[in-house]
Amino acid sequence: MKLLKKIIAVLAFVPALAMAAGATFPLDRAPDRSTDMAALQNGAKLFVNYCLNCHSASAMRYNRLKDIGLTDDQIKQNLLFTGEKVGDLMKNTMSAKDAKTWFGAVPPDLSVIARARASEAGSGADWLYTYLRTYYKDDSRPTGWNNMVFPNVGMPHVLWELQGVRDAKFVEEKDPHDASKTVHKFVGFEKVTDGTLDQAAYDNQVGDLVAYLQWMGEPAQNTRKRLGVVVLIFMALLATLAWRLNASYWKEVK
Repeated sequence: MKLLKKIIAVLAFVPALAMAAGATFPLDRAPDRSTDMAALQNGAKLFVNYCLNCHSASAMRYNRLKDIGLTDDQIKQNLLFTGEKVGDLMKNTMSAKDAKTWFGAVPPDLSVIARARASEAGSGADWLYTYLRTYYKDDSRPTGWNNMVFPNVGMPHVLWELQGVRDAKFVEEKDPHDASKTVHKFVGFEKVTDGTLDQAAYDNQVGDLVAYLQWMGEPAQNTRKRLGVVVLIFMALLATLAWRLNASYWKEVK
């Protein structure tokens, strides 16, 4: 009975998790760049420059970036800025106290964020890809920013210089379920100021960053997939051999 109650409680909590993961806003499909070494390297650079100032990736060491084609010298020259060593964990220097004061909560560790954000609405990569592309200016928020995927988010738009500043446009429409009520419907974004990148180039950069975040959640995923294919081929050959041996054996018996 206790186990049943726990299962019911977990199932009841799933809708809330889906809501937190952005299930109310349609997610765009993130580009698959899991095997694109150049994209992963660029994503690592973006992560260190724009994310690692506030967030950590405490399950990842800098030297693991050699798996995506970087050398120790490249890591030292391009990704280490405050005296870290190549074998160190990817942690930031901001204290939890300061983070809570500035943002209202300690920024989450991003080691497995791409896996944690997966839901029935889409993969964690889809969530991140849409999230980083749906920020808009909102003067009512403490940071001056809001987000369509994560309403009232505490994180500011750290990539705003690349994307530029946008407003979100909403219209009031009648609630289809209750004519006496109106709903606040999002109808699109309106550019306020240009960024250093156009929208296509910005989306491409976000795609690289998301690819890196997805890779970081399981650096061995490509090896696992290759081994999986090899194992399936081996099992197919073994099954074929066993089938033919079985047929040959019973042929002689008959």
